[in-house]
Amino acid sequence: MPRFFVKEENISESKVNIIGDDAFHIARSLRMAVGDEITVSDGQGSALLCRLTRIRDDECECEIQKKLECKTEPPFPITLCMAYPKGDKLETVVQKAVELGATRIIPFESSRCIKRPKAEKQEKQTQRLNRIAEEAAKQCGRCTLPIVTPPMSYADMLKEISETALRIFCYEDENKSSIKDLLSDTVLPKDAAVIVGSEGGFSHDEAEEAKRQGCSLVSLGGRILRCETAPDFALSALIYRFEL
Repeated sequence: MPRFFVKEENISESKVNIIGDDAFHIARSLRMAVGDEITVSDGQGSALLCRLTRIRDDECECEIQKKLECKTEPPFPITLCMAYPKGDKLETVVQKAVELGATRIIPFESSRCIKRPKAEKQEKQTQRLNRIAEEAAKQCGRCTLPIVTPPMSYADMLKEISETALRIFCYEDENKSSIKDLLSDTVLPKDAAVIVGSEGGFSHDEAEEAKRQGCSLVSLGGRILRCETAPDFALSALIYRFEL
């Protein structure tokens, strides 16, 4: 069933208004008809079963049938902090992270980033990444609309997640603690953050700074994973431990 995210102000007690590109998508791409059913979410965790009552290219109206139980969200908010990779890999990282339950993605610059976002392109890139996140959330049936933040510095990223209960720093030179060790000894946290480096990983100084600020340094196993693979691995481990 098609799923759409709608701003809270467009949801009343009994009706929902869908405007803009989503309305056009309903009318033209999906060629839906009055009486067809869709799922609508406010992006904050709720989902509604709705029946279309009017369809126009710029605005569609639907009648709320009932509130749906949302079973697609992880048991706690998860932030993925991803150092800028080369090329368009970040788009794939965002898409897969949303599918795996991330509620927020923070792109950041580390000392070994090869690609660095140009200031004049940051706003457009952030908008594009948020569109990718929204499409991924629709596809996998999320009730929460994940957010991609504007890019941050390494220091600002660590500060942004400083109050997060569980902070997992994926570090290829860690040889004492694995992600399995950490998660096995961890009770259900109120929230979590996963920090992943770019192609070159993290410097020793960056790892030590993360450790000083309360992050848990972990290995992801004996094999060196690509920077676009590591987030999927770490998020999957979280979901396996606390959701399945």
